[in-house]
Amino acid sequence: MFGECHAHLFMDGINYRQAVNDHKNGVNVARVREHLEDYRACGITYIRDGGDHFGVSLRARELAGEYGITYRTPVFAIHRAGHYGGIVGKGARTLQEVKSLVQEVRRERGDFVKIMVSGIMEYSGFGVLSEETLEREWISEMIHIAHEEGFAVMAHANGADAVLAAVEAGADSIEHGNYIDRECMSAMKENGCVWVPTIVTTRNLIGCGRYDDKVLAQIYDMECENLANAWAMGVPLALGSDAGAYMVPHGKGVVREYETFREVLPKVSLCKLDAWLQAGEEKIRRVFAQER
Repeated sequence: MFGECHAHLFMDGINYRQAVNDHKNGVNVARVREHLEDYRACGITYIRDGGDHFGVSLRARELAGEYGITYRTPVFAIHRAGHYGGIVGKGARTLQEVKSLVQEVRRERGDFVKIMVSGIMEYSGFGVLSEETLEREWISEMIHIAHEEGFAVMAHANGADAVLAAVEAGADSIEHGNYIDRECMSAMKENGCVWVPTIVTTRNLIGCGRYDDKVLAQIYDMECENLANAWAMGVPLALGSDAGAYMVPHGKGVVREYETFREVLPKVSLCKLDAWLQAGEEKIRRVFAQER
């Protein structure tokens, strides 16, 4: 089985508030072990976490070896204060504070840096994001600071402007990447930036009753079309499910993501698809695990 290239072990895929309560007074080790066992049961031996501000991913990394899992974490994600990202990390008001947070990642022995450069999808309507993307200068400087400190950069980005700015600034992977266009895909291919689309986060919501299924279907169709185009253009791809997000269970989330890739690309031979995804994952394993 492939690895899980985008997970949040501090969340449980069911109830965010309960997940926070589980860890807010100290890491709930029993819960961490439960999720690691979910991955082992699915034959998953690699996890790249997206960070949290409770220390959960750090504790998970300490325990993962007992489950035969290689675990990588940025410790926490870095966002611009006043913008989306507090759910998984720490905010910076200035670029100097960004640098200080990157240095904190180093002190905590983080494996890479994760930055947040856009909002998230709002399922109230097609094309709606929770906020405007950051300015290009901020995106570029955040990535530059991380690279100068020797870290690879995982970039949470939605919307064509955010994705293109992050890729052109040298982001090593793009997470989610909803509402992108062919220019973004061309840039990812040219720069060797791995795209982790996490399509299952939308797919698993269809029929749950929380959102309008017509809107969800429209968004999901767009995601599938973008995946098919990315494949045709030769964009580096890797599997990640955003496990821990609502209705995306640990372990089974990335299994479902793989099934989705196969359904979206039915004419692609299984051997060819697996080889391409393995190449993307191997690059992530290599780039996001540099010795510090």
